Amino acid sequence: MDLLRIGHTLRMCLIINPFKRAQYIKKHNIFFHMGDNCMVMFRKIPLYPKLISFGNNVWVASQVLFVTHDAIHYMLNIRDTSESFQEYLGCIDIKDNVFIGSHSIILPNVTIGPDAIVGAGTLVNKNIHSGVYAGVPARYICSIDEFIRKRKNYPEIKIDRNGKGGLSMETVEACWERFNRCGESS
Repeated sequence: MDLLRIGHTLRMCLIINPFKRAQYIKKHNIFFHMGDNCMVMFRKIPLYPKLISFGNNVWVASQVLFVTHDAIHYMLNIRDTSESFQEYLGCIDIKDNVFIGSHSIILPNVTIGPDAIVGAGTLVNKNIHSGVYAGVPARYICSIDEFIRKRKNYPEIKIDRNGKGGLSMETVEACWERFNRCGESS
């Protein structure tokens, strides 16, 4: 890891607010492009960050891995000394209005969105467009409009925070009540 990337990663670890982390990436021109109104939970700057582009209103949950390269060329060059293989590099282009769920892996040479939701734990190994995707590899689940309709019908609860980064007991009990009520109908 080069010193500049180490420095940016250390700074990202110290920035608690995920909106400010995205602003830091934009201010320091770390990615090829960083749009407006973005939020990033990750703290580690990926290798070759200039191969990553974020549009506007991109939200990235924790532990998302952006892979812009592979290291297979090392093994191939030792295995087959008559050839000389180079490192494989690829860009990641995330368009406007995208949410990427926790623990997803985004492989090189893919475009996500616009207007896409990537579910937690999804492997994105090909271009995905508007809609909701999840799975390994990513599979289309439903349209963004269908997701919005379902979300609007989900019973709302009042969210109170206890001031220590947690939820009030009333909110916790309301969540469990909604969970038990909605679980019976599915």
